[in-house]
Amino acid sequence: MTQHVGELNPPHRLMLTPGPSSVDPRVYRALAAPLVGHLDPWFRGCMDETQLLLRQIFQTENRLTMPLSASGSGGIEASVVNALEEGDEAIVAVNGTFSERMFEIASRATTKVTKVEAPYGKPVDAEDVRRAGKGRKIKMIGLAQGETSSGVLTKLDAYRRVADELGALLVVDTVASLAAVPVHVDRERIDICFSGSQKALSAPPGMSPITVSPTAEEAFRNRKTKVQSWYFDLSTAMNYWGKERLYHHTPPISLIYALREAMRIVLEEGLEARWERHRMNQQALIAGVEAMGLGLLVKNPADRLPTVTAVMIPDGVDDAKVRNQLLDEFNIEIAGGFGPVKGKIWRVGLMGYCSQKPFVLLFLSAFEKVLQDHGYRLPAGAGVAAAIRSYAHSESAAAVSR
Repeated sequence: MTQHVGELNPPHRLMLTPGPSSVDPRVYRALAAPLVGHLDPWFRGCMDETQLLLRQIFQTENRLTMPLSASGSGGIEASVVNALEEGDEAIVAVNGTFSERMFEIASRATTKVTKVEAPYGKPVDAEDVRRAGKGRKIKMIGLAQGETSSGVLTKLDAYRRVADELGALLVVDTVASLAAVPVHVDRERIDICFSGSQKALSAPPGMSPITVSPTAEEAFRNRKTKVQSWYFDLSTAMNYWGKERLYHHTPPISLIYALREAMRIVLEEGLEARWERHRMNQQALIAGVEAMGLGLLVKNPADRLPTVTAVMIPDGVDDAKVRNQLLDEFNIEIAGGFGPVKGKIWRVGLMGYCSQKPFVLLFLSAFEKVLQDHGYRLPAGAGVAAAIRSYAHSESAAAVSR
């Protein structure tokens, strides 16, 4: 039986989720550029430019720097399976769903993996990792700088010191943090750092930027066994992204166009200005939700990830119904929680293109209306008013510092 399928016409949403984020119109235009072959001489130049931009955003001179043809989860897998083989010992700091995923992948690479945990809403203490590794030969320490499932930011300096003490490679997930909070790969001596295209970089999903230090490259060369994954073996994948440009797989050419343009936008703004924009917009969002009488999962302000704010769901309010009304009535999408915080938090993403003052104020206004419709009592206009005061304070402070 033949069924007619109509022309594609998706709705225009404001994607205030923890990913993907909405993208700049310039990125959409790049997506529509003509396809060329993946070995075309022109595209080779495009690849060079993409790697140049990535090195600037990662703040690294690492030779092995490229976008993997995969989601952020592919970045986790590539990082872990190249670093580990059976018999290696590893420690993974777990404080949410995605750091748990790193532990799960590591457990498939070697049976000697230790999990050091913290509750959702808190970072794992690097001292706990040091104690877990004391007296052992640790090959890898892994963590998420930004844990998307809970909105927690983990400081890296203490982890680098622990990795040095234990002689371990430091593997860092920056899927939710790259281009929104400071990431200095060379200065912080991160051995393997990966991210995702669809979050603060504000490109479409499907690419996982990764960069590997010379120390980690040497560890790869000293493996006793082949990497468990042919596709994610970075030594062969780099043959395509390296000088030789040898065929490895057919990459998503249009996604590379989009990522290249998104990174151009990042660097036009400037990394420090972009980090400050994300900080300022989250401060305004938090001021707004707190003025509405709502709590936050992450209690310590220093532990809050600027791209994902975890808002506690008040008693008597239905998680899914609120999110569905925001989507149906205002075309705004936010996310719920995973695992132990499912039904307990909303996750509001302010990432890249979506981290803008007009979007923060629009969301707070719509959120207030929806909460009132669901019986939650709050002072009229309190959220927007508090956010406006937060912006005024930030703008005044910026003017004084100039």
